[in-house]
Amino acid sequence: MTKFDVTIEPPTDADRVEVRRTWKESDRLVPRAFVRPALRFSQVEAAGGIAMLVAAAVALIWANSPWDAGYDAFLTTPFRLKFGDFVDLNMTLHGVVNDGLMTLFFLVAGLEIKRQVVTGELRDRRAAALPALAALGGMLIPALLYTALNAGHPGAKGWGIPVATDIAFAVGIVALVGKRLPVGARVFILTLAVVDDVGGILVIAVFYADDVRLAWLGLAALCVALTLVVQRSDMRSLVPYLVLGVTCWYSLYQAGVESAIAGVIFGLLTPIVPFHDPARFGEVSRRFVDRIESSDEMAVEDLARYAQETASPLERIENRLNLWVAFAIVPLFALANAGVRVETSSLDHRVLFGVILGLVVGKTVGVFGAAWLAVRLGIGRLPGGATWRHMFGLAVTAGIGFTVALFVTGLSFTDPGLTSSAKLGVILASVIAGTLGFLLLRSAPPLED
Repeated sequence: MTKFDVTIEPPTDADRVEVRRTWKESDRLVPRAFVRPALRFSQVEAAGGIAMLVAAAVALIWANSPWDAGYDAFLTTPFRLKFGDFVDLNMTLHGVVNDGLMTLFFLVAGLEIKRQVVTGELRDRRAAALPALAALGGMLIPALLYTALNAGHPGAKGWGIPVATDIAFAVGIVALVGKRLPVGARVFILTLAVVDDVGGILVIAVFYADDVRLAWLGLAALCVALTLVVQRSDMRSLVPYLVLGVTCWYSLYQAGVESAIAGVIFGLLTPIVPFHDPARFGEVSRRFVDRIESSDEMAVEDLARYAQETASPLERIENRLNLWVAFAIVPLFALANAGVRVETSSLDHRVLFGVILGLVVGKTVGVFGAAWLAVRLGIGRLPGGATWRHMFGLAVTAGIGFTVALFVTGLSFTDPGLTSSAKLGVILASVIAGTLGFLLLRSAPPLED
């Protein structure tokens, strides 16, 4: 029998495919010293919360500095957009951030809600029961405590302020705790924050809409219906969805309903299933390669589109927006809303302490109490590896209500004194809840390997 010696030669430089590096991957000074370190920082789980905290601190210092007039001028920068007689937007920069850019924040929230409902913790009813019931308790008790303190007072309308948990800050605190917290507890706080956001969004849509114009509301509903029709027709270009989304946003704005809710609606409408099965990518891509070698001019373009569509529309949109939302839109929102002038003479103490009581005490009692009750009744179960000590720390951490709380503050009050009091309450409560939550979770015994 003849033997054959087979020698596998390593690939030579000629065999390697040269891919031209992008600007951010180059060795130039700016990409090397600034861009790539910034991108690495953005991958840190707590990075978004840190960016938001820095922006809030800048706003607070700026508003209470000798240059506070510049802060007011910044927020009241005029913005106008007019197309014929149909579109006429006359806003300030503050309105652009709160009503316009925050739509993208709510879009990402809607995408996360869709993901959790279809493939995440909210898919299994039993697994979702504990954080869902805890979130419900964490909404009802803060609202009741705030209302009890402000009943018959001009600040009573702000009962929705202490309702929602801030996802970015809460997850950031959990990330800082590190490996002392079991994975199940991390999933619990994320799911609780998502359910909490759903509740907060419903509160905004139902209770903070004034003077609703039905004709414009009908046009918004038509946009949603047309979006479903376009989806059924297998149209994959983003252009018609962008047009319908913007039209829906403008219709809600004109209807008197909180326009940023359009982001949640279109987030929930976004498909989570890829157009092509990723498992068949290797098999199908080889066919495109054969077409390319046969000088088929359309093959490269078809291969690029096929590769892109093996990721779901939800994943693609989320990947494009996540960094912008976390490191541009949310910090800008914090900069535009956290600039509270600390003047004790104009503070409304019932509103201030109502917000602090609702977020720090109400969230803790509501989340922990509802979770304990759900476990005792057998409706839910503790996350794997979690103890009641972990659950208490997570309940305290849920009192961080920064983003949505400030958002609801802007919808609740027109009086500057009430607004400033509520915003200061949100900031103080979030600092207290975040600090206490971190210390409690950090003091938990390390997990056994």
